[in-house]
Amino acid sequence: MSDHSQFRLLRERRFLPFFLTQGLGAFNDNVFKQALVILIAFLTPGLTAADVNVYTNLAAGLFILPFLLFSATSGQLSDKFDKSRLAQLVKVLEIAIMLTACAGFVTRNIPLLLAMLFLMGLHSTLFGPLKYGLLPQVLDERELVGGNGLIEMATFLAILIGTILGTSLIRIDGLGAWLVGGTTIAIAVIGLVCALMMPRAAPADPALKLNWNPFTETWHNIGYIRGNRTVFLSCLGISWFWFYGSIYFTQLPVYAKDVLGGDAGVYTLLLTVFSIGIGLGSMLCERLSGHKVEIGLVPFGSIGMTVFGIDLYFAHPLAVGEAHLGVAAMLQQPHIWRVLIDLVLMAIFSGFFIVPLFALIQTRSDPARRSRVIAANNIMNALFMVVAAGLSAVLLTRAGLSVTQLLLATAVLNAFVAIYIYTLVPEFLMRFLSWIIVSTLYRIRTQGLDDVPEEGAALLVCNHVSFVDPLILMGSVKRPVRFVMYYKIYDIPLLNFIFRTAKAIPIAGAKENPELLQRAFAEVDKELAAGNLVCIFPEGGITRDGDVAPFRPGVEKILAARPVPVVPLALRGLWGSIFSRKDSWLSRARLPRRFRARIELVASPAVPAAQATAALLEAKVRALRGDLA
Repeated sequence: MSDHSQFRLLRERRFLPFFLTQGLGAFNDNVFKQALVILIAFLTPGLTAADVNVYTNLAAGLFILPFLLFSATSGQLSDKFDKSRLAQLVKVLEIAIMLTACAGFVTRNIPLLLAMLFLMGLHSTLFGPLKYGLLPQVLDERELVGGNGLIEMATFLAILIGTILGTSLIRIDGLGAWLVGGTTIAIAVIGLVCALMMPRAAPADPALKLNWNPFTETWHNIGYIRGNRTVFLSCLGISWFWFYGSIYFTQLPVYAKDVLGGDAGVYTLLLTVFSIGIGLGSMLCERLSGHKVEIGLVPFGSIGMTVFGIDLYFAHPLAVGEAHLGVAAMLQQPHIWRVLIDLVLMAIFSGFFIVPLFALIQTRSDPARRSRVIAANNIMNALFMVVAAGLSAVLLTRAGLSVTQLLLATAVLNAFVAIYIYTLVPEFLMRFLSWIIVSTLYRIRTQGLDDVPEEGAALLVCNHVSFVDPLILMGSVKRPVRFVMYYKIYDIPLLNFIFRTAKAIPIAGAKENPELLQRAFAEVDKELAAGNLVCIFPEGGITRDGDVAPFRPGVEKILAARPVPVVPLALRGLWGSIFSRKDSWLSRARLPRRFRARIELVASPAVPAAQATAALLEAKVRALRGDLA
């Protein structure tokens, strides 16, 4: 593993104790919940089928109810106080809950266990905003996707292993209740030890005045995130993921039993495949995104969720009924491998979908309100899961859909929801297209991009080697950039959609279209006045010989009207790759000799506006580019 691998975070105190604390909490949740479900369904004499159904649904409702009632308060607490201290207090609460639950398991006191399940829901509610609010405090932005990927991987593996362990322990004759109780207490104690090792995390808003009314505070938080369109729609996207995922998780036991004809071991196999798939997808996000928040992965993920969700229906559309096939017998069935492949790929693409959305919320939210934004997101998630449960019940009982038809309808609905979201926020689709194009054609290495200011206006100047230079910069610079580009490049089919969505500024020469030229200068000044990044290619056109052409004086005109820092950039290794003009007597793009070329984007420290002449900037870009054209 390289020094840039997300796994190195597991060696650092700023991350490892927190990672273990949250993973153990999710693990304990699922050991406890699954043991309780098995106790109700199979091990409590005297309960009728109707009683079991009532208790099972009540258990699901009690666990999710605290998310609706207390998320707003939890978000305030996480913003106001030290998150490491809060984590320790939550773990103390968990130990108390598990001590009481142990007595409930031993005495088979179902009402007491349901009350403890509600409190475990409260435990998870308190930890949610803390968890996602803490990550941006302890990780820098290049580590955020990898950190979120590790957290999501650990969460779904905890769900899987906790479910299996809870089922196994409670079924042990004579000792099951004691083993479950002792195990959950031990996990809670280890979680507290890990929490005590977490370094302090400074409060985001220590002066915050707490509003103890959950309803008005929830309304305030929802109103706040609605004011940030990207964050609000990202929260909707995450909530949709839980709508989609909860339907699949809920129907997996029935699918394994009635559709595939398998026993409990087959259900465990499907759960294992699904959980590992989401873990793999979450981990792969860091590598695919190049250590940055790459929202282009979100449409990629939604496409895979739809494609493989639909194919799951065609892999096995008809139910065979209860055949009680074990795992070994099931793996000999000709259809099962297609089912498993569809499940794991759908889960991997789900990871691509969810991780960038969490990272986007963390980076686009006000740090002082970040935990409250996460709390609002958790409330929306809970509401979507409740709607998913209700809609599933209606479609299965009233509309007469089979389980496979319900899953097919969910996958198809996912496509319509994705299209709707990307219509509202075309930035997602634009980043997806640019990410696909650039990642397919090139292997990119960046250097010095920390010199691009994280906020405030700045002008970026770069050499111009190919038709896709703006896409390369767009996918590499962390902040949104407004590009000034020759209008004929701006009008290239397909790329035009990306450039329009990115609000690129078309420009023409004074002799070609003086009106467009003046309009471009006015738009550049407007963007800089608004504190945004603007990138220009001062050569005035794509190089025809691989060399850097003299910079035109337009850059000086821009700085005279709006003096801002100028960051020199240079593209290396693009000459001779696809979309460059090397050896092209037609002066247009041609099939390349160097597909998947290794290229570099390098930057140097900003030049003050007073010193930034065209000649000086040209010299700096030439020096950055060096001999690697």
